[in-house]
Amino acid sequence: MSKEETNNDAFQVDNLNTARNAVDKKRTTSISFSKSTNLSGTKNVTSRGRTRSRGSSVGKIDLHGDTMPLLNNQYYSEKSGNTAPFMKKTITISKENFWMIPLTIFLSIQALYYISGNRTDSNFLHKFVTLSYHDEKTGLYGKGINDLAFVFSYMVFFTFFRDFIMFMIIRPLAIRLLHIYKVSKLRRMMEQCYSIVYYGISGPMGLLVMKYSSNLWLFNTENMYKSYPDTQLNFYFKLFYLVQAAFWVQQACILVLQLEKPRKDYQELIFHHIVTLLLIWLSYVFHFQQMGLSIYITMDVSDFFLSLSKVLNYLESIFVTPVFLLFIGSWIYLRHYINLKILYSLIWEFKEVGPYVLDFAQQQYKCWISRPIIFVLIFSLQCLNLFWLFLIFRILYRLVFQGVQKDERSDSDSDDDEIETETKDKMDWFIICLVFTFWSIKWVYNLFVLCCYRKKCFSR
Repeated sequence: MSKEETNNDAFQVDNLNTARNAVDKKRTTSISFSKSTNLSGTKNVTSRGRTRSRGSSVGKIDLHGDTMPLLNNQYYSEKSGNTAPFMKKTITISKENFWMIPLTIFLSIQALYYISGNRTDSNFLHKFVTLSYHDEKTGLYGKGINDLAFVFSYMVFFTFFRDFIMFMIIRPLAIRLLHIYKVSKLRRMMEQCYSIVYYGISGPMGLLVMKYSSNLWLFNTENMYKSYPDTQLNFYFKLFYLVQAAFWVQQACILVLQLEKPRKDYQELIFHHIVTLLLIWLSYVFHFQQMGLSIYITMDVSDFFLSLSKVLNYLESIFVTPVFLLFIGSWIYLRHYINLKILYSLIWEFKEVGPYVLDFAQQQYKCWISRPIIFVLIFSLQCLNLFWLFLIFRILYRLVFQGVQKDERSDSDSDDDEIETETKDKMDWFIICLVFTFWSIKWVYNLFVLCCYRKKCFSR
């Protein structure tokens, strides 16, 4: 071996040792930094009877108990040889603390708006924070595209509100005071208690709006059409209507993304949310808010007693039977009697009371084409309610004659895998139905425009 070859080998060995020392030095620095900042650590994770050690996941976000890669510090350090300072810390957000993200977004929008000092419509954030289209002459509020920004803002708020109530209040109370440790029961308890909190607020608020901000007290259907078109609303009416819209959109996102455990009536719930969102949108755009307010109240009040009876059933309380009977009474009165009363008014009062003409200039859409659309949507809700009423009566029969207290919609632990598989197999069917629904709406809208255009031409 020549002298030059020996020198080259020695030079390569020195470079290899230098590289190893650099890597060891980085590892030592990373370990010491993790220990000093207490960002790294190991914890034992028990999975199916086995205990395994899981270290900290640097550069990952923990969402809903799992982790997802965000900025992998090890990858960048090995590839580039340099590590950015902001990548050295571990970013870990557990499911219990996920409410911080929407809360931060919501408060940031509010803070930027009030710090700016410009609280007029010219401020871009104005439509996210407060109601738009205020008419100083009448003191009422109009409607427009900016209302979607307000709905989006409160969708973010309800994302925070739901997780905060469930994980920071209900979950600790259920574990410490009620001693509920079973995962499935604890999950259902959290969901139903949140429903009690929300519907316990929205139901009375809806009744107050009906009492003092409208002429619909106790569901006077004739007054739904006397004041049509309701192109302007007072503050509390519009606020309640848009906040409710934000809640239903957020609940639809939870249902579609399956953030809650799918129940046995998952298909019916999907269809129910589609019809409800269509009613909210159409009633707001075409000025049928009086009817929409009545539908809101019928659902919120009955759902409050539904969730309350479920929670008492989970707790095996002695008040289950009387509360369940109260729920059945509210369900039949609100979801059937009142809904059928509204359907009856569409047949006999819709045309006779108030204007019945199509006039785009005056925003008059109470006409021959809006009548069947509204009827079909509310009738679809009535069919779903009849299906659920059948399940309610079956529960009542088993409670009275067999002494069995079981929610037909809830799933047992042994059925979890079966329900998940069945739900995944039928997701294509839901997508097809969703596409078909929106395609039908588009077709009806095009037909509506065409008929109006032809009628306008003939009138000339």
